[in-house]
Amino acid sequence: MPAQQPKTPSSLPVLGQSIPYDRFLDCVHCGLCTASCPTYVETGNENDGPRGRIYLMRAVVDGRLELTPAVQGHLDSCLDCRSCETACPSGVQYGRLLEPFRVEMQQTPAAKHAADNWFHRWILYGLFPWRNRLRWALLPARLLQKLNLDQLLRRSGLTRLLPAKIHRLHDQLPKLRPSEPPLPDFLPAVGQRRATVGLFIGCVADAMFRHVHWATARVLQQNGCDVVIPRSQTCCGAIHYHTGAAEPAISLMHQNAAAFDTRKLDAVVVNVAGCGSMLKDYGHIAEELHHNSTDPPGSASTNAADFAAKVMDIHEFLMKLGPVRPTGRIDALVAIQDACHLQHAQKIRQQPRELLKMIPGITLKNIAEAELCCGAAGTYNLTQPEMADRLGTRKLDCLLEVKPDVIVSGNAGCSLQLQAHLQIRGLTTAVLHPIELLDLSYRNQPLTPR
Repeated sequence: MPAQQPKTPSSLPVLGQSIPYDRFLDCVHCGLCTASCPTYVETGNENDGPRGRIYLMRAVVDGRLELTPAVQGHLDSCLDCRSCETACPSGVQYGRLLEPFRVEMQQTPAAKHAADNWFHRWILYGLFPWRNRLRWALLPARLLQKLNLDQLLRRSGLTRLLPAKIHRLHDQLPKLRPSEPPLPDFLPAVGQRRATVGLFIGCVADAMFRHVHWATARVLQQNGCDVVIPRSQTCCGAIHYHTGAAEPAISLMHQNAAAFDTRKLDAVVVNVAGCGSMLKDYGHIAEELHHNSTDPPGSASTNAADFAAKVMDIHEFLMKLGPVRPTGRIDALVAIQDACHLQHAQKIRQQPRELLKMIPGITLKNIAEAELCCGAAGTYNLTQPEMADRLGTRKLDCLLEVKPDVIVSGNAGCSLQLQAHLQIRGLTTAVLHPIELLDLSYRNQPLTPR
């Protein structure tokens, strides 16, 4: 018999209704997850660890605890990195607890009022999820960087006159690569066709890391893949979902599911760990968010689940396909930063290493505390800057300890975080996607300094 969910007194908000109560009971509070939790490691506060947060959520659901600002603060401070899931011997689905609980938590009147501000409205929701808007917004920054005026502004201290969050955005902005043309709708396989894949380009990734998309497309072509890039695809919805905006997340999810004709594709390939994790969870998310949606049962949820079943990270896909061995030599010591939503959420850790080991001349170095988050976590480094900076400093110390020529990361947000912290220290160590190195090797191109 399934466990009965306790009754919540009418005076308290009814939260957790989209979460099967048995999921809370999976946690036996053994504490083996705490050493892998970035916020617990930094604060030592039980409420900032996985079992503490599960206890808080369950207590709110049971009606034993009010959702006070203090309780919400402990839940909001979670990076949702899912490292606790990797460490947990009981198979607790922490992400499937925290994420729907956050969505319901953000529907309370107090939370809605707090999120109704210019930053959420115009930046988080109005700019970031829309790649063309963001690309236009970055034009002034590109011009300032080209004229070397951005460093002058930093040194002068004038940027400190900006609103705190805009100042933070400016500090997080890396040296932008020259803008590349949009990818076409279709790129043919090189040699014998082995597969037909869709390429997900997302929002921030396409606006700021389009060169990685081009590198990914070329690598797929070299491995015998026809590459389809639908124009109607959009943001994966993670920005909205992780901040509790359910309806926009559902809309974006359905748009992406409709954009890719999965019947004609062997896979939908994604090169951003955070996006890949979100896309793979579409089926679960559709079920959890349905009670907030006006869609009839089963109408688009099935399409979302079918789409999710075809999603594969680029490293995962290549190793399953059987990669063509690259021949171009790259003499470099490479430190690997394992993105949380790759190693923990998607359980992909070995595949990037296997691909990089195929490149002649590459020496791979693992780092200490590889399981801990770098502090990027989507928009976390904007909404929780103090903790994000502490974790970013900690992660970069571990990376620099191995004295790398190149740092690689399979996530756009991690790359931005690491580049920002390198910039603070005045260092120019390259931060690349693993696929960029593979692309250079296929094309027999040298690794050039930035």
